[in-house]
Amino acid sequence: MRKKWTLVGLGSAALLLVPWMVVLGLTLPARTEVRNWSLAWIGLDVLMAAGCAATALLGLRRDPRMRLTASATATAAVLDAWFDITTAQPGAALGQALACAVAEAALACACVALALTERQRPGGRVPAGPARGAASRIATPPEGHS
Repeated sequence: MRKKWTLVGLGSAALLLVPWMVVLGLTLPARTEVRNWSLAWIGLDVLMAAGCAATALLGLRRDPRMRLTASATATAAVLDAWFDITTAQPGAALGQALACAVAEAALACACVALALTERQRPGGRVPAGPARGAASRIATPPEGHS
């Protein structure tokens, strides 16, 4: 039941964000000066590097948490590409941003592929359904009783 209400909440948030985007579109300035510009961009690249490293380390250890870091890294790569393109000046800077976006899209696709892979069980068997950890073996109440 808790999961259902969480999902209803997420759906409601999606709907409420639509008018908020309209407000932002009407009120935000087209141009602005940003402090710590280089720090913001470096921080995003640090986040992507840390995500790549964590995903690689967890993946090499066959740790199923790799799927989480891969998902987060894919998200960071897409965000980096989006902001690279939308903040680039026309001309050479935009061309460079588009080239970087291709590399970031490839990184995001690789991470999504890793995040969606099934975890192998001992003995080489691949589970038929979603991968299950220790937490799923705990008895859960029937639907509607949580």
